[in-house]
Amino acid sequence: MSIDFQTLSVTAGLHEDQFGAVIPPIYATSTYRQHGPGEHSGYEYSRSQNPTREALERGIAELEGGSRGYAFGSGLAAIATVLDLLPAGSHIVAIDDLYGGSVRLFDRVRSHSANLAITYVPSDDPAALEAAIGPDTRMLWVETPSNPLNKLADLALLAKISARHQLIAVADNTFASPVIQQPLSHGFDIVVHSATKYLNGHSDVIAGVAVVSKQRPDLVEKLAFLHNATGAILDPFSSFLVLRGIRTLALRVEQHSRNALEIARWLERHPRVKSVRYPGLPSHPQHSLAQRQMNGFGGIVSFYLDGDASQVKQVLSRSRLFTLAESLGGVESLVCVPEAMTHASVPAERRQALGISDNLIRLSVGIESAAALIADLDHALAADR
Repeated sequence: MSIDFQTLSVTAGLHEDQFGAVIPPIYATSTYRQHGPGEHSGYEYSRSQNPTREALERGIAELEGGSRGYAFGSGLAAIATVLDLLPAGSHIVAIDDLYGGSVRLFDRVRSHSANLAITYVPSDDPAALEAAIGPDTRMLWVETPSNPLNKLADLALLAKISARHQLIAVADNTFASPVIQQPLSHGFDIVVHSATKYLNGHSDVIAGVAVVSKQRPDLVEKLAFLHNATGAILDPFSSFLVLRGIRTLALRVEQHSRNALEIARWLERHPRVKSVRYPGLPSHPQHSLAQRQMNGFGGIVSFYLDGDASQVKQVLSRSRLFTLAESLGGVESLVCVPEAMTHASVPAERRQALGISDNLIRLSVGIESAAALIADLDHALAADR
């Protein structure tokens, strides 16, 4: 029987509990009784197996249409473990607009600890991306929409390029969530999320997940080994919370997207806003791709204030509903300045080249009423009129 996504988000990860629990319980145990030395019922140590974490891992695999999921202690832990699939000295081609933590991990950690080399290319230039692939290239890494500029990557086209060169194609699907798009269905091999964000949705957990395609059984066992061997696993209580968040994922993302589109349209007309970056606007340079590839446009709106850093601070100080904080994807609305916050670890010259300037503001639009959020923004943007 075919199940729609809204229904699947409610049922994903459910299993037959021995006591008939409707909600998978929290198995807060570090170890399990064995019948004899090396004789156990499939559970021996909670780094390796835990029923609560496994319920979440089954659930996210179902939502992304993958073979197997893995839950990690953070989104960066998921990314770091996926990178461990590569032999030392490998080359990665990545899109140029990525979460600052990913760039820091690539350039300042794995480039030294594993001698990984990374070439960054624009997501909207497939020819440049293919030209960057060399004999040592082993992985393609994309975010779409990207953080913080909401750039898009053509998933189907890039998956074909990756397959042609026998690369591992990885998509960070944090901004979109599986409600809006499922990269594995476009031919990608692995999808990762900061589950802290939309999957959990309540700003009370740090978590990450990775899901492997049904077409890559070779990667399933490799990532399972690394997940256990490196120990970057998610604890049972956090697994329970993320699984709880998934139950309302479809409803929340629908409201996030509805609010964000209304706010983006309003901002585009505002005299103090230079430009807006949101895939749902016809002014977005990849709007047609967004219409074709995405089921909704997400809850992140980035815009450039017509002013300097001091005026940005004035605007932020007057907002009451948009809390100044890092992260995104919670039910509450947040605002940040990527240049000084989420992307502060990216070298200044690179930030400027990408357009991550001190007048760029990123909104994580929550599920409050759009009218209340617009009224708050109107008050904030009136700061020095």
